[in-house]
Amino acid sequence: MTIHQPTAQAVIYCRVSSTKQLREGHGLKSQETRCQEFAERLGYTIVEVFCDDITGSTAVRRGMADMLSFLRTNRRSGTIVLIDDISRLGRDRDVYWELRKAIDVAGGDLKSPSFKFGQDADSAFIEALLVEVYQHQRLKNAEQTQNRMKARTQNGYWTLQAPVGYKYKSVPGQGRMLFRDEPVASIIQEALEGYASGRFGTQADVMRFLQESPLFPKGARGVVTNQRVSGLLNQCLYAGYIEMPSWDVSLRPAKHEPIVSFQTWQRVQDRLAGGFYAPRKRNVDEDFPLRGYVACDDCGTPLTACWSKGSHAKHPYYLCPKRGCASYGKSIRRAKIEGEFEKILKSLVPSESLMKVAEMMFHDLWNHRVAQGEARKKAIRSQIAKVEKQIDQLVDSIADGGADKIIAVIGARVEKLERERLVLEERIAEMPGPKTSYSKTLRTALSFLANPWNLWASGQLDHRKTVLKLAFPTRLQYQRERGFRTANIALPFKMLAEISGDKRDMARPKRFELLTPRFVVWCSIQLS
Repeated sequence: MTIHQPTAQAVIYCRVSSTKQLREGHGLKSQETRCQEFAERLGYTIVEVFCDDITGSTAVRRGMADMLSFLRTNRRSGTIVLIDDISRLGRDRDVYWELRKAIDVAGGDLKSPSFKFGQDADSAFIEALLVEVYQHQRLKNAEQTQNRMKARTQNGYWTLQAPVGYKYKSVPGQGRMLFRDEPVASIIQEALEGYASGRFGTQADVMRFLQESPLFPKGARGVVTNQRVSGLLNQCLYAGYIEMPSWDVSLRPAKHEPIVSFQTWQRVQDRLAGGFYAPRKRNVDEDFPLRGYVACDDCGTPLTACWSKGSHAKHPYYLCPKRGCASYGKSIRRAKIEGEFEKILKSLVPSESLMKVAEMMFHDLWNHRVAQGEARKKAIRSQIAKVEKQIDQLVDSIADGGADKIIAVIGARVEKLERERLVLEERIAEMPGPKTSYSKTLRTALSFLANPWNLWASGQLDHRKTVLKLAFPTRLQYQRERGFRTANIALPFKMLAEISGDKRDMARPKRFELLTPRFVVWCSIQLS
């Protein structure tokens, strides 16, 4: 009679270093296949396979924990643990010996097709030696990888995880580079520019804006945290620059496309350093465009505005806020005051002959602005030269030696000057000249002068504020019973509109003097 010996049961443990290897490679399958062939040769029965996709420098692994639990459950029957190589158990000395002991304590018998485990002195020595070799390889690989990443960062390429608003794309000859990830990039742009301009008064306002943006990615709990907002506001990558103090990589231009300008990012930093800014009042200017531009005729105080709650609905009113004034707190219906204002605005219609005069004036102004732009560029270049000279002097003083504290102070000063230089260079880059042709800009300017009512009628708050600032150099005076007093019209309209009934044309001198500052400001908007 033949007696069949029971075959030993065995489990296989496989590990790769990352999820990417699990997804794109065949490491786990090849390890499993090799262990299965080894088990067949020795007559082992494979009852379970455990896998991990995690670095070998940590002992906290889900697959390993499941295997140890299995070993403890089947301690009496005994279980052989097969690994393809010692490095699969761990590439860190302490981690390896910790797991090696855990397997022994759980009742497992460790075996491998590439190494014979034993209790004798030579086997123990070789095992310990291999563990040290694998740890050295891991540390050396990490060191070489970091050096390559540092060198690439010094050349202006981001090498870590892409920040929110960017994504990686491969570029021939340059490797992986950051590119804008829309629509998230535009949301971040609005957040940064809003905080820089004061539209968002505090970081909490920025956080609320991002939280309310459905396309902005949230955290695991579905919220945008203060920490995330702080990191976003401080990240110079969004300005097209790169900095890595831990690798001694100072601030420098990066190769990727910026989301905001460096000037905007610098204003964000200034605001962060300056502390709290009160948020602007919301929804008031949109509902009351004349608020702040019309004054009480009795006391000269700018009128305020509010919604008054009635028995069935809310009603909009303007009113004088100054105590002691005869009109204090007495409401003026919004429809009444704005209707009278619109009549004044519609009256600003110059004659065709004087519009030709305006065209000649605009030509002179265009040439003046182009020359002025070149003068500004020359002045900024002079400032850059002075900054660079100061930087050279400070660097020379560092080279001459000195106390560590003094060197640190000088280094901080150099860094500040470098940022100032970057801002100046960006200002020059942003001054390429008119964005549109002379003829197109002329049509826009004359269209406004011919009928500013059209711009007001658009209903956009920015357009309406532009009309108020350019058409009326001072506040309009309003009396509750009699309405608006005679409006002080800006000089371009005094010159071009036949409001007084005077039908005489204007003779052109040798050259036109520059127009009223407010007209120049408006034309500057068109030329910039």
